[in-house]
Amino acid sequence: MPVAFVVSALLSTWVLGSARRRFKLPYALGLAIGTLFLPVIVLPIYLVLMLWYKRSGPTPRWRFALPLIYGTIAVAAIVTFYYFDNRTVDAHLARANQAKLRGDTNTAIRAYKAALTLEDDAHTHKLLAIELAKAGRSEEANNEFRIAREKGEPVDADER
Repeated sequence: MPVAFVVSALLSTWVLGSARRRFKLPYALGLAIGTLFLPVIVLPIYLVLMLWYKRSGPTPRWRFALPLIYGTIAVAAIVTFYYFDNRTVDAHLARANQAKLRGDTNTAIRAYKAALTLEDDAHTHKLLAIELAKAGRSEEANNEFRIAREKGEPVDADER
């Protein structure tokens, strides 16, 4: 998914650089932003427009500056978004769930512990306890079950 966004940003940068030679700046920016968010729709439209509209006048000054700045900002925004999004509680819980599906108990335990460092949640303590019990770490599992019960999470006898 992040690769698709980066490719979209690069295509959008190319559209901006190319469209500046054919259209006024507001139209070129509109096409570039449209390509960034809807590349499958806007890019073919732009390619058809390229056939109809030839270059209009001289090449703009600083021809590469605006697309370079635009592309840098777009890629930096995407990287920043994924950097911070990858470190949320939900991201850690999703990684733990994926690890559980693969049967990778140690990765699931690490992901639950990382989620607990961000948000102390009773249900996450219970999920961690279940994974610790699967890994044979009964003392740690009992401690996590106790914490989950103290925080109000119901713990069944068959889960322990």
